Amino acid sequence: MTTGTSQGSSGTTPPPDESSGRAAGPGPGPARPGGATSSTGDLRAGAPRLLGAMTYAVGLLDLSTGLVRVWRPRLHTLMDVVPGAITVSFAASILTGVLLLALGHGLRRRKRRAWRTVVALLALSSISSLLRLEPVPTLVSAALLVTLVVRRDDFRALGDPTTRWRAVRVFVQLLVVDLVVGLALVYSARRAFAGGTPALTEALGEVGAGLFGLDGPLTFVNERVADVVGTAIAGLGLLTGLATAYMALRTPEPRPEITPDDEDRLRLLLADSADSLGYFSLRSDKSVMWSPSGRAAIAYRVVNGVMLATGDPVGPPDAWPDAMEAFLAEARAHAWTPAVLGCSEVGGLAWAKTADLSAMELGDEAILEVADFSLDGRAMRNVRQMVARIRRAGYETQVARIADVPESVRTVVLGDARAWRNSETERGFSMALGRVADPRDPDAVLVTAWEGGRVRGLLQFVPWGSDGMSLDLMRRDGEAASGINELLIAAAMAAAPGLGVRRVSLNFAAFRAVFERGERLGAGPLLRARRSVLILASRWFQIESLYRFNAKFHPDWSSRFLVYPGPADLPRVSIAALQAEAYLVRPTWRRLREGQA
Repeated sequence: MTTGTSQGSSGTTPPPDESSGRAAGPGPGPARPGGATSSTGDLRAGAPRLLGAMTYAVGLLDLSTGLVRVWRPRLHTLMDVVPGAITVSFAASILTGVLLLALGHGLRRRKRRAWRTVVALLALSSISSLLRLEPVPTLVSAALLVTLVVRRDDFRALGDPTTRWRAVRVFVQLLVVDLVVGLALVYSARRAFAGGTPALTEALGEVGAGLFGLDGPLTFVNERVADVVGTAIAGLGLLTGLATAYMALRTPEPRPEITPDDEDRLRLLLADSADSLGYFSLRSDKSVMWSPSGRAAIAYRVVNGVMLATGDPVGPPDAWPDAMEAFLAEARAHAWTPAVLGCSEVGGLAWAKTADLSAMELGDEAILEVADFSLDGRAMRNVRQMVARIRRAGYETQVARIADVPESVRTVVLGDARAWRNSETERGFSMALGRVADPRDPDAVLVTAWEGGRVRGLLQFVPWGSDGMSLDLMRRDGEAASGINELLIAAAMAAAPGLGVRRVSLNFAAFRAVFERGERLGAGPLLRARRSVLILASRWFQIESLYRFNAKFHPDWSSRFLVYPGPADLPRVSIAALQAEAYLVRPTWRRLREGQA
């Protein structure tokens, strides 16, 4: 999962150098609270998964049959009756095999569109196997076809209309490429034709037929050239078919959108929210699922077929079950895997009771009580000395609500925040707002450190109910003095009473319990081994340094959990969470060009 984030270094254990002030990561192990009733049993139905596995098997059988191209004497009599049938038959076998392999996953997830396509492909597979007089592949394909028709009511998951249009666009674009490349191949081999250079219509006819693996109107005098051109054009057609099928049948991921009405209604509920992560529901890349009464809402995003919610539902706890049921109904309708990233223990228990979901501890967030916080005392000696030293170096701080920050200062802060980001990828999803010093967040608190008239570091806190604030962003100038993050936190805590703030949520520390218990005297070998693995991983994700940075403020720790359907879904949910937090980023041409993916 994700690790905590923070920009720059502070003291001897620098917090991580990332975009947001928080993040999430998987905890020590799963647990399933008892006494729950199941609302997601149909998401784990056995028949679609079994039929999907059988589709994979038939696909492999068809593909291997087409590639091997076993020519048997008894086939020639049939092929004499049906000219060209053997070429079509083997081409169809290869095509259906590859497409069935691509569609098996959609069938496992009960996609209606995948079911329709698989039924058609199995019919084609049965016919092509029958033409080759191969009884076993014919019977296998026919048996699976009949089973799918009988079990058709198991495949009712909805698709995404926008995916179809995207598939059409991809098909048209690739078809243009196919025609251009195909014509280039035909004209480059013009000396191999019996009639010399072909006319454009003849060349187009040759390419069009070749895309389907058929012979065109042109006659080759060189069989080797004919094979090369035919294979190349048929390959283009196959790739076009595969790409189009993938776009049309892949897991739908609707564009996340929070409407102005959603935002206004959420803000009313957030005024009394008990969840420190509640305000992050206002991220612009999330969608919102409301309870029928409108008293509770769940913010989520669909990532690779996982309907990933974050934090606890927004609204009073007695309205949560209705919102959860609406959330699960939407997941069932689309065959998405429901999951929740970063919920509290109260939220995790509610999900377990309502939906029979499993829970895994991710780690803990650090919470400071303003009334109890002080830099005095031996326990805070290290922080106190660092704050005093950096103040003597000429650093000053400013703390204000975003609504009270001058436009000129906001412009400077926004520019610096972008410049200090350590990569083009903006990390954070469950515990980050995704915007800095934005007028849409007038009650957010901006803490800045200045030196020599320049901003050297900043924190941004978002509202937490009516009397709290939650760390959203922590960034710093790479040239700033050590201790600037401690200075910023101390300044925020000193200004908190004047802002009406009684509690402050700091960074999230993934695997905190493992680090804390693993270094104690008497820790078992398994616990020490897990701690050693995390220390090794901290070389890249800086998990340990964030835990130690938080621990120096002696906070109260509040556990956060990952909620998911079951062990079989955990890898898929974990990957989706990593993608949502931008720790796994799909390669794009721009990132590849810039060496970021």
